[in-house]
Amino acid sequence: MENVAVEQYLPIGLMFLFALGFVVVTMAATHLLGPKRKSQVKLEAFECGIESKGNARIPFNIKYFLVAILFVLFDVEVIFMYPWAVNFKHLGLLGFIEMVTFMVLLLVGFFYLLKKGALKWED
Repeated sequence: MENVAVEQYLPIGLMFLFALGFVVVTMAATHLLGPKRKSQVKLEAFECGIESKGNARIPFNIKYFLVAILFVLFDVEVIFMYPWAVNFKHLGLLGFIEMVTFMVLLLVGFFYLLKKGALKWED
């Protein structure tokens, strides 16, 4: 019985080893065979064809991060509503009650953020 389990997992193990070997060989080959010409222009940061100005490590308002995180949070929550809408008839009344509860909790969080002023740009 134990040999059967090993034989079943052997193709997966071989595929894993082959994939790992391919990655290692490819990375080693590109490192050894690739050009090694480094210059000041080549090492310079490049962003969308716009030349760099100043230091990239300047501080900026934390509100940008906060708005981005809140956008991702609420965007992911809205994504959860799509499967519910697709299966609305199949889920019945219980599914409807669960989604209303979910939306109420989502709105409570949103109003909490508004009350705390997390979305206000002016200080």
